[in-house]
Amino acid sequence: YVPKTNRVTVLQSGITYPNGLAISTDRTHLFVALTGPCKLLRYWIKGPKAGTSEPLADVPGYPDNVRADGKGGFWVALHREKMELPFGPDSHLLAVRINAYGKVVQVMRGPKSVRPTEVVEREGGKLYMGSVELPYVAVVSE
Repeated sequence: YVPKTNRVTVLQSGITYPNGLAISTDRTHLFVALTGPCKLLRYWIKGPKAGTSEPLADVPGYPDNVRADGKGGFWVALHREKMELPFGPDSHLLAVRINAYGKVVQVMRGPKSVRPTEVVEREGGKLYMGSVELPYVAVVSE
């Protein structure tokens, strides 16, 4: 969307349940969270691959936003896991950190009562986690 011209450009159509978008640190591509298929897509906006997309990663849950981590990767909030993983009776995956190559490099676990919709990293390594189901924002220090 270009506010000056009030015009919208569709970059890609026909993708399943896009539910999160972040631009790469070098501003060459977009990361798109696809909730239904539990995948991340990379859409190139600059360079020789501009205008094309490619699968980047399968994630272990249903992504509900993606935010750059300021280090070349990004955090993906997981509203729900694909499968119950053996973390304990009241623990599940809340979010994963994915590097620029699509590899999970860090996981965040927490109470099953928390269903995050966004995880944002700020200076000092603090993670701010929000959810449409909770009346507060959680702050996690690494």
